Amino acid sequence: MKKNQILMLGIALIAISSILYSFRSPAPQPGEVKWLQITVVESVIPGGAGRSRMITIDENGKTDEVKINNFFSLTGINFNNIRENDQTVTNEIQELTNQGWELEHISSGVFSGNQNNTNGIFLTRYLFKKVE
Repeated sequence: MKKNQILMLGIALIAISSILYSFRSPAPQPGEVKWLQITVVESVIPGGAGRSRMITIDENGKTDEVKINNFFSLTGINFNNIRENDQTVTNEIQELTNQGWELEHISSGVFSGNQNNTNGIFLTRYLFKKVE
């Protein structure tokens, strides 16, 4: 008789598990993923002769370009320019996250020219995604 009770208990547990499983919420379906990229190009050419920009390319391919400051002035590195650039980029990131964008990846690189010139840039790319 014990074997019958164990068998009935096993069958009951399987039946209850099946019933409970059928009432579970369906797994959320992933929505459409949209991508947005910001590229920040900061010039290291002395005297402000460089062209520093923050370029945004949205999910529709629309490009927006904002002028930012060069790292160097005629007297050398300009920390005020760096602070202003950081604030501009931070404000843009804050605005995007408020709109539901999530910062997915950051990459950076430097081009320092060669021994015969003073050309150079510091480039940072910010990749954002939004699932709708």
